[in-house]
Amino acid sequence: MKKNYIALDMFAGGGGLTEGFIRQGFDFAAHIEMNEHAAKTLETRLCYHYLKQNKDLSHYADYYMGKINREELFDGINEPSIVTDSIVKHEINDESEKILIESIKKNLYEKYGRTDVDIVIGGPPCQAYSLAGRGRDKKGMKDDPRNYLYRHYISFLEAFEPEMFVFENVKGITSAKDQTIFPDIFLRCKMAGYHIDSEPRIINASKFGVLQNRERIIIIGWKEGSNYSYPEFKQSSLRGKVWDLLNDLPKQQAVKTNEDIFLPYVGECSEYARAAKIRNGFGGVRHHAARYHNERDREIYRRAIRKWKHGEGTRLKYNELPEHLQTHENKKDFLDRYKVVNGNDHSHAVLAHLAKDGHYFIHPDIKQARSLTVREAARLQSFPDDYFFEGPRSAKYTQIGNAVPPLMAEGIAGKIRKMLA
Repeated sequence: MKKNYIALDMFAGGGGLTEGFIRQGFDFAAHIEMNEHAAKTLETRLCYHYLKQNKDLSHYADYYMGKINREELFDGINEPSIVTDSIVKHEINDESEKILIESIKKNLYEKYGRTDVDIVIGGPPCQAYSLAGRGRDKKGMKDDPRNYLYRHYISFLEAFEPEMFVFENVKGITSAKDQTIFPDIFLRCKMAGYHIDSEPRIINASKFGVLQNRERIIIIGWKEGSNYSYPEFKQSSLRGKVWDLLNDLPKQQAVKTNEDIFLPYVGECSEYARAAKIRNGFGGVRHHAARYHNERDREIYRRAIRKWKHGEGTRLKYNELPEHLQTHENKKDFLDRYKVVNGNDHSHAVLAHLAKDGHYFIHPDIKQARSLTVREAARLQSFPDDYFFEGPRSAKYTQIGNAVPPLMAEGIAGKIRKMLA
């Protein structure tokens, strides 16, 4: 009989890691996420998996296509609590830590007859560690309390005693807080009875077939004395380019009237989109409305696209723009404010900054002259088309930019499952 391994997802976000581990057959004790919109996205996705398991996705399809509302979606499930009970909508802090642990242990025992889990996954919010975040903060985020959320993660390791854990974060964690964060993680893991490599491993999501140059720290730890070692991740055989994820979607213009409605595909499915399990489901997509851009920005986008196309990959510099298109006083720093997505290869890393503006993620089609839609960003992150993100557009962009790409998560989960077997 195939064993069901139990995972606990901390700082779950919109569910990128969860999606990958579900694909590899893991059950979940809990998904802890304080953000309201991300937690709702998790609920909706778990509803999808529940209905899929019960071989009835027609009800979910009705919601995805806008035929029923969210309340009607959950009314169509006999016991909605089966889907939603594992989602813990709460901040993890000094006051809540013990209460959360006790509550999750109680639910674990009632459901599985045990109070431990096989694996803990997740990564604290990365704003305090990212170079971009530190660059925007006068104190370099040194006083940001999020610097120390990893300590709660380690407290949960001590409480739930998993065989292994996966901790994901940005590369900047190695230099954050004057290079003191990672050594403290290493020491505290050791004190908690877990081994991690003394040097952090940097892994590119492209290794798992994601069409994105996205490097992240992936810390994998295991109980001291166990026979485990850091897994070797082989290069995926998936091959493609960004245009493979853009060409079958309806062309969009940056106008104020765009709505988030269901839109049918307009082209054939690429081999990559099929193999990566991205294009699936219901014959079209949601979240493909373009955000509005004023004409000045659209003219800058067109100039950036022309330079990228005719300059063989040369980026437009802000100080190269005509005076009438320059509105920022600072013309010496941050000259790469406008960045075209490379349609003929992999994209640069999709970031949560997409929620603020689209200047760093310009669609490569000059006729559209706009930034990426939510669905296009989700595809670059390897989220399948049937993945529905809750909340306003800015919240959707944030969830996607902060997520671990599901393809990457699935590859990691597959290795972990083999090691635990």
